[in-house]
Amino acid sequence: MRRAWVVGVLLAGLMLGACTDPASGPEAPPPSPDVTGPSAAPTEHQQAAASPRPPAKAPTVLYLGDSLATENQRALGQELGRDLRARYTAAPYSGTTLCDYLEGTGARSLVPDRDKAAALVRSLRPDFVVLQFWGNAWGYTWCMDGITYADSRAEYVRRYTADAERLTEQIATAGGAKRPRIVWVAQGPDPITPDRVRWVNGLYAKQAAASGDLVADAGRTVSPAGARQTWVQHLPCTPYERAHPDYCTQPDRDRTALHRDKDYLHFCLAPTTSTPRPCPVRSPGILRMAREITRVIGEETRRGTP
Repeated sequence: MRRAWVVGVLLAGLMLGACTDPASGPEAPPPSPDVTGPSAAPTEHQQAAASPRPPAKAPTVLYLGDSLATENQRALGQELGRDLRARYTAAPYSGTTLCDYLEGTGARSLVPDRDKAAALVRSLRPDFVVLQFWGNAWGYTWCMDGITYADSRAEYVRRYTADAERLTEQIATAGGAKRPRIVWVAQGPDPITPDRVRWVNGLYAKQAAASGDLVADAGRTVSPAGARQTWVQHLPCTPYERAHPDYCTQPDRDRTALHRDKDYLHFCLAPTTSTPRPCPVRSPGILRMAREITRVIGEETRRGTP
C-alpha cells in the first residue's frame, strides 16, 4: 500500500474556532511518519473491553480532511486496525476544505494532484472514503476564491454545497464499478459560529442521503447528552475513560477535557505546532470520534456493504 504523506499548513498562531490562521502563508511541509494501518506507531494506545468480532472481509479505508483529521489520523488508524483489521491510508492536509480535494483546481489548491480524492480512489480502490472537514469559512484556502461565511453567507452556502456534490461525483466516477462509500463526519459544536457548523452537518447528512452514503456523527460523542449543539470544554468520563485514567483527565471530578484552554476547535490536548502532526498525546475527544467513525464503518462492513 502506498505510503500516506500527511502534510498541511498549520499556522503558528491559532485562530479561535478555526483550523488555521488565514493571515499566515502556507509552509513547506515535511512528510510525517507513515500511518497507513494497524502497524502505525501507538501514540493513542487503547484496548476496548469488548470489541466486536472483526468482519470476514477487512475493509480498505481512505481518510481525508483538514487539521481535525490531521490530529485524529493515528487514533483512527489504530481503531480501524484493531476492530476491523482495516487497510488504512490517511492523507489529510491542515487548513483545507472540500474544494482542495477536487481535481481540476491545480495550483490554486493546498492539496497536490497526487493526493486529490479521485486520484487516491483510483490508486487505492478503497471501500470507504472518510471525509472530515470543519468547513473552512474565512477564505484562507485559495480554491474558495475569497468566499467567506462572515461576508458572503449565501454565496458560501451555495459554494460549499456545490463542492460537496462535485466531490461526491468525482469519488464515485473514480471508483467506477467499485464505488466506495463516503463517510461524512459530522462535526462537534462550535462556540464561534454555531449556526454555520449546524448547517454544515445538515449538508453532510443531506448529501449522504442523496448519494446513498453514510454519516458518522462523531460530533455527538463530544457534545453533552441531550445538548448536541452545545459546546463544552469538559464532559463526564465514560466507563472506558474511568478504567483508563490517562483518558479521564480530572478523575476527582469525574470529568475529562476535550479541548485545551485556548483552543476551542481542536481536540488534541498537546499544543498546536507550526508543523502539522498526528496528536502525540492521549486525547479523549479524539478517541471518542475515532471510535464513532470505526463503529459506522464496522456496521456497514458486517452488513456486507459496500
